[in-house]
Amino acid sequence: MPDNQKQTVQWFPGHMAKTRRQIKESLSLVDGVTELRDARIPLSSTNPELGELIGSKPKIILLNKADLADERTTSEWLSFYKSQGIPAIAVDCRSGKGLNLFRQTVNEVLAGKIKSNNEKGMVGRSLRLMVVGIPNTGKSSFINRMAKGGKAKVEDRAGVTRHNQWYVIGDKIELLDTPGVLWPKFEDPDVGYKLAFTGGIKDDILDVEGLAVKLLEILSRDYPEKLAERYKLKDFSLLEGYELLEMIGRKRGMLISGGEVDTLRAATTLFDELRGGKLGKISFERPTL
Repeated sequence: MPDNQKQTVQWFPGHMAKTRRQIKESLSLVDGVTELRDARIPLSSTNPELGELIGSKPKIILLNKADLADERTTSEWLSFYKSQGIPAIAVDCRSGKGLNLFRQTVNEVLAGKIKSNNEKGMVGRSLRLMVVGIPNTGKSSFINRMAKGGKAKVEDRAGVTRHNQWYVIGDKIELLDTPGVLWPKFEDPDVGYKLAFTGGIKDDILDVEGLAVKLLEILSRDYPEKLAERYKLKDFSLLEGYELLEMIGRKRGMLISGGEVDTLRAATTLFDELRGGKLGKISFERPTL
């Protein structure tokens, strides 16, 4: 991928810096933090500054969009976090799958706080958790699901939530929503690619065809059978990414004048189908166990 593409994915809207300040200022209001990550890219979908920002506050990780991730790889991630002493749950916030474990996990993680409240005569006092995560990890979907249709705004694109909002989700738990958090630059360009693949960066600022070439190189290496099945491909193991993109476009009849393949349309279709789960369950990162 050309060098200018690496610059393109170094995207940092101004409101992100404000969000970091909001998190720091609001920490004193909460007992713990719930961080949403994309189950397909648990490393790339976390903010490297978050640990420093939240300090010693107890944290729960929700691996959201687990319905789109490779189940075997997600199990590896859960084992990894357990070995690190970090509570983690695989969830699908849109359907609610896995969220039945959230309340129980909160009670376990904040057992010390509950005991302290009881000893101070504040039996049944609400537990407050801040919900954080980078754009498009599903914070609003999580809150809406837990609040049974609350008013957090949800869209399938990056950077929708703008202001801190409180939500009472019943059984003495309150959630503080925050805007998505990203960082100023990606020191590893692969982080930018993975965020772009999964919709964490707006498509309209990206070289969609260049990213599709990169994606196809990864998929042909790690999930060739899923590519073959979805696009009815045969004997493509020796093809370069752009050649594979052309083949997919030709297979789908995406031609323009002169019989050339409309590679932009093919690339857009590839991303739509990846993010919609039509390519199957795919993960882009595995833990180092």
